[in-house]
Amino acid sequence: MNFFISDAMAAAATSPAQAANPLASLLLPIGLVVLFYFFLIRPQSKRQKEHKQMINELQKGEEVLTTGGILGKITHLDDNFITLEVSKDVSLNVQRSAVQTLMPKGTIKELKKN
Repeated sequence: MNFFISDAMAAAATSPAQAANPLASLLLPIGLVVLFYFFLIRPQSKRQKEHKQMINELQKGEEVLTTGGILGKITHLDDNFITLEVSKDVSLNVQRSAVQTLMPKGTIKELKKN
């Protein structure tokens, strides 16, 4: 007495579905992993590698900007720390990893003019 569903449709709905190709069902997750790798993981690891190389190549006299926004000239280098001269007779010790950017030579002089 199924008024809304015919008997043939009800029988088809209760029968087991055809087995899908297992490779086709893995295609979407594998594709997502590949996209995440090329758009998120690979560029981030490349930036980290470039930052580490920049940190290792720091030299005395270079002008740098820290992650805290402090601009200074490197006066002393250590394995883990650097000393920044931020003003005349004012020096700060910061970790090497706190250096965010190398600034062009003369940036500090240019800021003092303004």
